[in-house]
Amino acid sequence: MPSHTHPRRPLRLKGYDYSQAGAYFVTICTHQRISRFGEIIDTEMRLNPDGLVVNAAWHELPRHYPNTSLDAFVVMPNHIHAIIVLADETSKRYPLPEIVRAFKAFSARRINERSQVRGAPLWQRGYYEHVVRDENALMRIRQYIADNPARWSDDPDNPVVHGRVRGPV
Repeated sequence: MPSHTHPRRPLRLKGYDYSQAGAYFVTICTHQRISRFGEIIDTEMRLNPDGLVVNAAWHELPRHYPNTSLDAFVVMPNHIHAIIVLADETSKRYPLPEIVRAFKAFSARRINERSQVRGAPLWQRGYYEHVVRDENALMRIRQYIADNPARWSDDPDNPVVHGRVRGPV
């Protein structure tokens, strides 16, 4: 490992059971934050074919993971924001990291097949998650997700605004 690399800090709460019932806010960014899923036009996200694949893969998760239900969700040019709710009432509880890993794998595989490439990275290695603690936080996060396309011009992940113009590979 090169000497200039820093060890990865764990993003998860130490000792927290990510299979327990509750709402979780997740943000997943594309590999190198390349804009792959469409563009923002007049404060509205317009999905391209890759964006449609990502949207479909997210909405199929409850079919594969019966303890999940989906809440607010938005596909942005180079990331997604979502709230996923894990329930207790199923016999098998799948943890959040497994569900996110599956979503990343499902969507990447479909996009790579569509592009006729094998194994090209679509997503960054990790993802951001936040345990939603109460109804007020849930409402704030839902609003943040809904407003995200309108705030794209100020978003730190917007490569055009911040001089890191990168298009699809």
